[in-house]
Amino acid sequence: VQLVESGGGLVQAGGSLRLSCVVTGRTFSLNNMGWYREAPGKQRELVAQITTGGMRTIYADSVKGRFTISRNDLANAMDLQMNDLKPEDTAVYYCNADVFISRVATQNYWGQGTQVTVSS
Repeated sequence: VQLVESGGGLVQAGGSLRLSCVVTGRTFSLNNMGWYREAPGKQRELVAQITTGGMRTIYADSVKGRFTISRNDLANAMDLQMNDLKPEDTAVYYCNADVFISRVATQNYWGQGTQVTVSS
């Protein structure tokens, strides 16, 4: 199982980016998924999380109203739409997923990370 991210890059403050994550490999289904970020000198933090079937979403206070997380279970994919980006959003963004590897067992996976840089 691999998580493949795309969509990072350099953008000016106030701009938008859309991150995508696709889960490849043999899976039964996907459980909770989320995006995390790690800025230089800081700990990795949760940005947004989405539960199975998209029933519930959770956002860090710093991104509420600006970021939107979504998922497409048919495609084993998850997106993060980021609007009104700020320089403090600069970080490496990681996709995370709990994957059912059998009917009852899950395993947690991380993507390789994608750099988001917001210039002022």
